[in-house]
Order: sequence, then C-alpha cells, then structure tokens
Amino acid sequence: MADFDISAFLQTLTQRAGVYRMFAADDELLYVGKAKNLKNRVSSYFRARGLNSKTVALVSRIHHVEVTVTASEAEALLLEQTLIKQHKPQYNILLKDDKSYPFIHLSEHEYPLLAYRRGKKRRDGRLFGPYPNAGAARDTLNYLQRLFLLRSCEDSYFNHRSRPCLQYEIKRCSAPCVNKISQQDYQQSVRQATLFLQGKSQELLQELQAQMLAAAETLDFEKAAALRDQIELLRQTQEKQFVDAGQGEADAWAIVEWQNVLCIHRLAFRQGRLVASKNYYPENPAGESNEQLLLDFISQFYLADHALEGIPRDLVVDVGDEDVEPLLEALRLHRQARVQHSRGGRGQNRKWLHMASENARTGAQTKISGHQAALNKLSQVAELLNLAEPPKRIECFDISHSQGEATYASCVVYGEEGLMKQRYRRFSIKGVVAGDDYAALEQAVTRHLTRLKEQDDLPGLLLIDGGKGQIGRIQEVLQRLQLSSLPAFGISKGETRKSGWEFLWEAGATQPIMPDAHHEGFRLLQWVRDEAHRFAITGHRKARAKSRSQSDVDSLAGVGPKRRRELLLHFGSLKNMRSAPREELEKVPGISKKLAEQIFMQLHGE
Repeated sequence: MADFDISAFLQTLTQRAGVYRMFAADDELLYVGKAKNLKNRVSSYFRARGLNSKTVALVSRIHHVEVTVTASEAEALLLEQTLIKQHKPQYNILLKDDKSYPFIHLSEHEYPLLAYRRGKKRRDGRLFGPYPNAGAARDTLNYLQRLFLLRSCEDSYFNHRSRPCLQYEIKRCSAPCVNKISQQDYQQSVRQATLFLQGKSQELLQELQAQMLAAAETLDFEKAAALRDQIELLRQTQEKQFVDAGQGEADAWAIVEWQNVLCIHRLAFRQGRLVASKNYYPENPAGESNEQLLLDFISQFYLADHALEGIPRDLVVDVGDEDVEPLLEALRLHRQARVQHSRGGRGQNRKWLHMASENARTGAQTKISGHQAALNKLSQVAELLNLAEPPKRIECFDISHSQGEATYASCVVYGEEGLMKQRYRRFSIKGVVAGDDYAALEQAVTRHLTRLKEQDDLPGLLLIDGGKGQIGRIQEVLQRLQLSSLPAFGISKGETRKSGWEFLWEAGATQPIMPDAHHEGFRLLQWVRDEAHRFAITGHRKARAKSRSQSDVDSLAGVGPKRRRELLLHFGSLKNMRSAPREELEKVPGISKKLAEQIFMQLHGE
C-alpha cells in the first residue's frame, strides 16, 4: 500500500461504468469487480470504518488498482466474468464445477445417438441440460430408452453391426443398425424424445393418445397395445420425476447465512414442474454482502458455457430490479436470451422463492451438523492415537486385485466436512510382481505423497489397510521422502478377521493398539478403511470387466440364451439383478427356486 496513493487515484477515477482489478505488490491479481459507478464502488473499499474483516484483509494486500471503462454495466458484467474465468483471482467467488455438469446428447446422424455426456465440450447435435447430478441425467436417459428405443451405442459400434445386440433383446433399442426400424419411424421417435426433453410432455402424451386411437380404429391392436404401454410409462415417468406446480419456466434463487455458513439454493421449474434442486456453498473471500454474493454467483452460473440450454424465461430472486438489470442485459447480448425478473413478492413466484429459502436454510443447517460431527470424530481419533492435535485430513490406502490381475490402489479422504470424494484417487499399479501387495502399496503411497509434498498439502494422518508388515513398509517410504513426522497407522483384522476386533499398528511400534470396539474414533477409522476397500474394489472390477469380453450374465452357470434374455427383460440391468432378493429371481419365467438360489450365490460371490 505504501506505493499506492489512494487519494490521488480516487480523485482521477471516473464515475462511469466499468471493471476494476486489484493487484498485489507482485502483480498477482487479487480481485475483479464491476461497477455502475467506478469511483463510488472503488472508494467504498478504502473508507475508514464499516469494513468487515475479510474486506480489510483484501485491502491490506492491494498495491495498485487498474480500471477498464465500458459502455454499460452489462458490458462490465460480461468483461468481469471473462476475467474471473481467465485469471481465477484469489478473492473472487468461483463457480468451480461449471465444466462438469451432466447433459443428454442427441447427435447429428441418420439414426441419432442418445447418450450421457459430461462437461461443456462442443459436440455435433444437441445437448439437453444441464442436469443437477449424474443420477438425474442417467435416470432420464433410462426412461428415454424405454420410451423411444433410441440407440445408445457409439457410431463406431453402430456401423459394424450385422445382427441386433442385447439392447434390442431387452427392448431398450429398436435396432436401426440392422434395419429393424425405418428411418422415418426412427426420426419420429427422435422427435418425440426431443419433445420430452424440452418439457413438452403433455403435448407428447396427447400425440401418443391420438396415435393409439388411430391404430385401434384400423384394427392394428398390436401397435395400439404398444402405444398404450408407452403412454403408461410416460405417465409414470411424469409422476416420478416432477413436482407439479402449475405453469412457468423459472429459476428461483435464495441465499441463507446460518452460523457463518453460506448456502445458495437453486430451484428450476420447467413447464411448471420442479426439475432441479441444488445447494451451493460458496466462499466469500472478499467479504461481499450476501445480496452481492448471490448476484455474483448467479451471473457466473448463467454466463458460463454450460448454461446454453439452462436459461429460464423468469428469474425469481429477491434483489432490486436495478441490481439484476446488468445480468439481464448481458444475457440479451451474450446469450440472446430475454429473461424477466421477479422479486417473488406474490403469487406462484412467492411460493417458489419461499421454497428456495427453506431449502437453503436446511442446506446450511445440514452442512453445520455434518461439519461439527466430523470435527468431534477427528478429535476422538486424535485421543485414540495420542496425536498432538486432531488431523484435518485422514487419507487411507487399500489394494485390490484378483489373483494378481488388474491391481489397483485406492486412496480415500476424510476431512472436517466428512468424506472428501473430490480428493479420492485410484492408482493403477504397474511393474510389480502379481500379488505383491507390499510393493503395490509402496508404489501408490510413494507416488501420492511425492505429489502432495511438492504441493505442501500433506494429510494429518495416513491410514493403511494392513498390519505390522504393511505399515513397516510405509515407514520406509516416509523415511525416504523425509516425512517421518507424518503420523501413519495400519488397521488390520488380526487372526479372527472379524470386524470390530481390529488392531491398530503405529509405524515403528512393536505392539499393536487394541481399542474398545465402541470407541467413536476407532469406528471412524474402520469406516474410512471400509470406504477405501470399496473404492479399490470398484476400480479393480471396472478394469477387470473392461479386459474381458464375456459379461457376468453370460458366465452364469445354468443360464442359457433364453433364460438370460428373460432375466434382463425382468430386471433391465445386471445392477438391478444384483440388488434383487432371491424371491424376485424366482418370479422370472424359466427360473426355478433352486436355479434362483444358484444365480443369487454366483452374483454375490457366495
């Protein structure tokens, strides 16, 4: 600040709209902001009183400020968002997941492909979404395949088929690859699927009903029955996926601060139905007001590339018209979208805004509850292991393979917010003797800790699924990496192999710790170990399945082509089959009680 004469700078600062950029002494860009009046806005950072601690921290680092004057506040908003995305300043709110939203992709092809996609990568055809999570997108895709029988295979597979695949046999595809359906009829299915994805399900329902009546009048009862089943499935889909709320194409936004936790909630309504609901937990490094923080977040959300088909006709958010007008103008300029604003003062919009506020409050309270529970458990771990302080992060390793095939190591992470799945890692183990778990573990831990040491981001506790031998090998790794002060423990089930009878082995110790099976810290370590085991097995199974051409269903003893087809028709997928009880397997035509028991045991490795 010594080289920055703020008084002289403010005297020369324009009162026009524009963007300001705050820099540190080493020219690091700290913060980017937009203003309707640059002089008034920038001056507010340097007033003598009334600043919160976060803003004071920002101001203390400012070495100089640069401004760019724009023709309007909307242009300033567009420039601000571009600079934030390009430079990712430390004190700006960042929409970190704007590249990873799931979509449904309809390709440009004679027989278009309908598939799940993630990210904003440009593709031919159309992208429908974004969906709030992968599960919602995949559920929708599953319904679409059952309703319209559109292909899900990639072009390279489609172009080389000589006979229908299993998807045709289980009624998930109309097999256009071998001309089981005409191009005209397939395009009709594509058009109907597009109506569904656009939220025009009522129009689609009426069309299908008219086709059913027409088929019945011409005595084509087989077609009429198929259309009847399609209509029933469509109705079930509507009931399951949507909350009916009348009419409207709107997004309702609310922000709630509860015990220093901020939660922003978005409700998306299409055709008057709730189709998306999601919590966001933004940081507020610049100490902005909640209203300004919400506006900044919404601006990034809609001006990001993933929002190409996610912009509503109405924006329901409790801020002044003059505050949201720059965003609406930016959407007109940048997205050619005309969006209306409502403060949610009455009618349906008021209900939606109240609903968003309640969800935001619940989200903040849930976040606090989970955070406090995690802190308590980490304190219990520190007490159990006699650590100087509770670990802020536990990282646990496990190894999985099948007789040496497809060896994988997993690393799962538990922190002050609970499981930190964004930090999970899998390591494909190469160059070690098949079945040498010690060498596999050493390779994975060495690779991982070397990277974290370079980033100065080491965990507070390293947990290994193993006993004295494994933790001894890891101790050698820690010494080699000069990380001997990093607490490391192994957790093993001992000779009985029973959960709850585990030993804890500290690196270098000659005797294990034998904790009380009901100790909260011990139970947390068991849970994290089990999660590492699950994650390792998942990676191992995926790799093994990829390397084998024969599916698990094909390998079931006593199940031939006809019974295999009946099983898949009944359950739809191998995943559903695995989760079904024995009694459900017995309901499949051709499956006896004895065979159902055999299949169940094979599916569950018993």
